[in-house]
Amino acid sequence: MTETTHQKPDLLASIDLTKPYDPQPIEQPLYAWWEQQGYFQPRADAPHEPFVISIPPPNITGLLHLGHAMFVTLEDIMIRYRRMRGHQTLWVPGSDHAGIATQSQVEKLLISEGTSRQQVGREEFLRRTWEWNAKYGGEINRQMRRLGASCDWSRERFTLDAGLSRAVQTAFKRLYDDGLIYRGTYLVNWSPKLGTAVSDLEVEYETRNVSIYTIRYPILPAGADDTAFDAQAWGSGQWAVGASDYISVATTRPETLMGDTAVAVNPHDERYTHLIGRYAVLPVIGRRLPIIADAYVDPEFGTGAVKITPAHDPNDYEVGKRHDLPMVNIMQPDATLNSHGGAYAGMERYAARKAVLADLEREGLLVETTPHTMSVGISQRSGEVIEPLLSEQWFVRVEPMAKLALAAVVEGRTRIIPEHFEKVYIHWLENIRDWCISRQLWWGHRIPVWYAPDGTMIVPDPDAPPPADLPQDPDVLDTWFSSGLWPFSTLGWPNDTDDLRVFYPTSVLETGYDILFFWVARMMMMGCYLTGKEPFHTIYLHGLVRDEHGRKMSKTLGNVIDPLEVMEQYGTDALRFTLATSSTPGQDTNLNPQRIEAARNFANKLWNINRFVLGRLAQQRGADGPATYTLPPADLPALTVADRWVLSRYTRLVEDVTRLLESYNLGEAGRQVQDFLWSDFADWYVELAKAQLDEPETAAPTASILFHVLEGSLRLLHPYMPYVTEVAWQFLVEDTPHAPAPSLSLADWPSPDPDYVNAAAERTFETFREAITGIRNLRNEYKVEPAKWIAAIIVTGTEAPQIARLAPLISRLARVDAAQLQIVPTLEPRPAQAATLVIGTVEIYLPLADLVDMAAERARLEQELAEAEAEVQRRTAQLTNEKFVARAPEAVVQRERDSLAAASATVERLQARLAAME
Repeated sequence: MTETTHQKPDLLASIDLTKPYDPQPIEQPLYAWWEQQGYFQPRADAPHEPFVISIPPPNITGLLHLGHAMFVTLEDIMIRYRRMRGHQTLWVPGSDHAGIATQSQVEKLLISEGTSRQQVGREEFLRRTWEWNAKYGGEINRQMRRLGASCDWSRERFTLDAGLSRAVQTAFKRLYDDGLIYRGTYLVNWSPKLGTAVSDLEVEYETRNVSIYTIRYPILPAGADDTAFDAQAWGSGQWAVGASDYISVATTRPETLMGDTAVAVNPHDERYTHLIGRYAVLPVIGRRLPIIADAYVDPEFGTGAVKITPAHDPNDYEVGKRHDLPMVNIMQPDATLNSHGGAYAGMERYAARKAVLADLEREGLLVETTPHTMSVGISQRSGEVIEPLLSEQWFVRVEPMAKLALAAVVEGRTRIIPEHFEKVYIHWLENIRDWCISRQLWWGHRIPVWYAPDGTMIVPDPDAPPPADLPQDPDVLDTWFSSGLWPFSTLGWPNDTDDLRVFYPTSVLETGYDILFFWVARMMMMGCYLTGKEPFHTIYLHGLVRDEHGRKMSKTLGNVIDPLEVMEQYGTDALRFTLATSSTPGQDTNLNPQRIEAARNFANKLWNINRFVLGRLAQQRGADGPATYTLPPADLPALTVADRWVLSRYTRLVEDVTRLLESYNLGEAGRQVQDFLWSDFADWYVELAKAQLDEPETAAPTASILFHVLEGSLRLLHPYMPYVTEVAWQFLVEDTPHAPAPSLSLADWPSPDPDYVNAAAERTFETFREAITGIRNLRNEYKVEPAKWIAAIIVTGTEAPQIARLAPLISRLARVDAAQLQIVPTLEPRPAQAATLVIGTVEIYLPLADLVDMAAERARLEQELAEAEAEVQRRTAQLTNEKFVARAPEAVVQRERDSLAAASATVERLQARLAAME
């Protein structure tokens, strides 16, 4: 078979390797090449089972923010890793029609044109909305491409696509026929500006300064009726004339007073026990209100007596159900008061509040107004205070589905990361309430119910024509209903498609912990009930992205970071790497801009490493053409300690990064690759390789190791920083006869070879590295000129032969005169006039003669001795802790023992050194 060499893509031909890395001319053309080549599509010949993620569908109205950047980064890391591991990977992209947000945008457009949704009518409004979607709807997906999302865009889905719409109708029909969908009147979150019920997710809570109003309600005398309190007299100042006894209630919403149907007190509140069972009289209306006892009432709040308004407060609603109270709705959908509002009918709710308070004061019933802070529900979309409103809506009876979703997690078929969210998930599903699925909008999946003249509701099969000449329900379904079907509707359900058979259940759901209930749990319920299978085996929850001080990002604070601007300034890889390595599952991330700059510097460092290695490899092979760079055997005698060390460290890195990614510890995996490349490889092995490449007996193995370790490290880093690693890799493997994959994104994930693990070489090299660092630090401390060559004595014990092999490198890297460098197993007596460095069992003496301030040297050694003694005490305390020794893994306990032995040895040597200076 003829051996072929790898050629880099044409788009990289114009890149100048001699210049610093510039991501701007590279990233978007490179992404376009990936996509054109079809590298993001699942490979039918992949050796391992499918790995599938359905993207959390962003709203079509959205622009890229850091929340998008976070989930795209984390999911892309998972997908690229699994693709390189040989899985048949599929990342399904798509977007959500965002009923409220999109309708609001189009309504604003119509208003700017001098018209409205109502004026143009439903059909024209929907035509205009589809037109708006065609113009603006794809922007968020284009921006996700900018982030490097390796989705299979040929499978892109939209929640209003024909196939997904059919899935929604099928799900509705199934749940309706099973008796799980019903129509009823209940209390819902109502947005007056939007004119629709909204989900809990669309309600944000703010702490606001409000007032508590204390109002007196007359007590109806025993045996009397309430006709003495004439509603016609309200506001005259004479309404309560003749009342002799009152009960004072505390409320923050006096405008809902007309909807009161009871006054409640705590059954154990002795102030009011004599009033339980009697009646108060409602101001304004004159309605008789029973005084009831309910444990819900907090005796410490206000007066200890509260007005019960079941149709306008969720807690009062529950009290009303317990006591079978009337539900009096006083509010119109636009938050004006209806006919039940009495004298205030037609007023907007806050105007009514002012008027009610003025009349209460006139009637002598407003006792006091006191400041108060409380959490207030705000509509996420319109910014107004949510109105709890009794309304007829469509609901899903979710308990049967919740039991299935609950069992999937409890029985371990679906795992939640981090684990503590399992308790939150379980608690919510065990206490779940029915789900309001109807929205009073025009944009969305219209509820597939038609009404016969006799009121009969008709729900046809999805493929059947709608009933002729019958009115359809005007409402649409909650957006979460369609997105609850997302993992399987995007694969063709309810049809038995190839994609559904191969790729469902999906593998991982990755999303923010803030929508665990509103989306994650609903997908679990819908998937388990409608398909009989859990929609994914792992739920990975990331936290929110906050600023460097831990504050939520907002325009008001001026701390919003635009990911598009970050990518323009620092490159996409820098943003991705920062987000990934700053994150911990389930915890919020404080994004420090300095870390983004550091990540950009890391990308440039990688570029420089690659350029150096390419240059030295080119020198090594000369004019002989392509080189094979076959990795030398682990037992090759020509391998130096540095060679064995870096191969061992690299092998352990592959093992650790693979283990961390398998356990979804993405941040730590990325940090370990960075630490290895920057510190171990660039700062140490590359520097040592410069000398080894100049020696005939070490040149060939060194070149192969440089190539092998750098090429493998680029593979490990690729899921995090796909652009710079792809370009660097293409140049590195160019003209090599290995015939690797055409793209790094398709290259195999590195496999660790245990033969290269060499603990002895690691120990020796770590001693060597600490020695070099220590000598350099002592030179700086004593202000020895950088160019000056010094003498050194290294006492290494049994490691003398291994350290001796590193003598030329010690001389070169620490500026030690080779003729004055002694590496000995023992030394007696120790030199007195020398700076001293103790590293475990190794002692280093620098006979700096008159350069050394012996008093300062003694003070330094005493400080080191104090630190070493403190370390001995800490390790000893740990090992004498019976609980630690009994519960910790044996390997951990052994590490503590080894550390104690090393610290004790350091103490002995430092004590001996100080004694020698007496």
